[in-house]
Amino acid sequence: MKKSANLIPLALVFLLLSSLWGCGSSAQQPEFNGFEPVEVFPTPPRPAGQTHVLELRADPIDTVRVAIIGLGMRGQGAVRRLSFIEEAKIVALVDVVPSSVERAQQTLKNMNRPPADEYFGEDSWKEVCERDDIDLIYICTHWDLHAPIAIYAMEQGRHVATEIPAAITVEEAWDLVNTAERTRRHMMMLENCNYDFFEMATLNMAQQGLFGEIVHAEGAYIHDLRSLLFREEGGYWDMWRLRHNEERDGSLYPMHGLGPIAHAMNIHRGDRMEYLVSVSSGQFGLTAYAKEQFGEDSDFAQRDYKKGDMNTTIIKTTKGKTIKIQHDVTSPRPYSRIHMLSGTKGFAQKWPRTGIALEPNGHNWLSDEDLQELLREYEHPIVTEVGAKAREVGGHGGMDFIMDYRLIYCLHHGLPLDQDVYDAAEWSAIIELSEVSVRNNGMPVQIPDFTRGDWDKLNTVTYYTVD
Repeated sequence: MKKSANLIPLALVFLLLSSLWGCGSSAQQPEFNGFEPVEVFPTPPRPAGQTHVLELRADPIDTVRVAIIGLGMRGQGAVRRLSFIEEAKIVALVDVVPSSVERAQQTLKNMNRPPADEYFGEDSWKEVCERDDIDLIYICTHWDLHAPIAIYAMEQGRHVATEIPAAITVEEAWDLVNTAERTRRHMMMLENCNYDFFEMATLNMAQQGLFGEIVHAEGAYIHDLRSLLFREEGGYWDMWRLRHNEERDGSLYPMHGLGPIAHAMNIHRGDRMEYLVSVSSGQFGLTAYAKEQFGEDSDFAQRDYKKGDMNTTIIKTTKGKTIKIQHDVTSPRPYSRIHMLSGTKGFAQKWPRTGIALEPNGHNWLSDEDLQELLREYEHPIVTEVGAKAREVGGHGGMDFIMDYRLIYCLHHGLPLDQDVYDAAEWSAIIELSEVSVRNNGMPVQIPDFTRGDWDKLNTVTYYTVD
């Protein structure tokens, strides 16, 4: 009789991790129909002297002085967009590639903005964070530096905005939370998809009850990146993103799909993500592409890429809602973030077909004319305010500009930011949590409560304005 190679190791892992569960607080253990999830990330107690930073407010800043660290694809765009915002001033540019700094300086010149101080050293970001004439550190480096720079910057008294993901491990996510709580500094992840026009309209619809109770939502990052992953020049610096696909298997980039639906579902503002299960397909796409582009015997074709082509992660919330997140950057498919909200009174979806269906005709899509009328009616007030300017400036159709505009607006007026450190921690932690579930054949993994029990102190997400 042939024996399964997976059963014995999985059973041993389950027993070991179940025994580790017993070391934690039983009061935080949810019921899972008679069996326990894989639990390797317990929620630690809040250190003495710290309090939550939900809806944190800081002193208003007349002109937000910005240092941009990392001037690759995302950093260059940030230089241009921020130059359109009167209340922002770029005072420092940092990159290990001198030509990238020169290009950013040229952008400032073209925008009639003063030149910024230049930094080129590998660790020069530390010197920049230590400057007391900088209010905001804007991080656009490769993933591995996001959390270390953010933590160091907050410790120096700076507010922080970082490209996604904010962290690539649960430990880093906790370090971000603890540092933000201890220093009382803003820490925002630059999740631009929260500010896309359809997503903001459906957030407004959800908050006004158009969909009833949202029961299920779906998001994704389905984007064929193969040509960029293997490009030594003009792609990801030093091919860092390809290395993540070599070394890890899980939902490596969940934030674009998860961010907008997490806000629509009031995650950590009345509900919380409790546990997840995650599975990945086998890896086919990167090897096939490498063979076709570089030859059967090439180094790229011989590498062992761990990341399965499609990862699917299912999340259950404390209030019984479900979320599906998918990740695939290696298949020849049209781009999609899905963005689907399904409630007791209606349904909305952006990809592959943009449409809305509402009671009492939930079986049918609204006509194109009715859809456009509904989107005009529920246009988010922030889009009404700045949408025309955003389309003019651009950045993924304008959502990047709205993101930057809102960041500077809130800092300028001393308002809570639209996204907080708990958003950054929760959405980023899905990376490692999904990896654990994938390694354990899709077994449940509990999601830490980064608010440490404060997730129900609010009942909705609020994008604050001075009015």
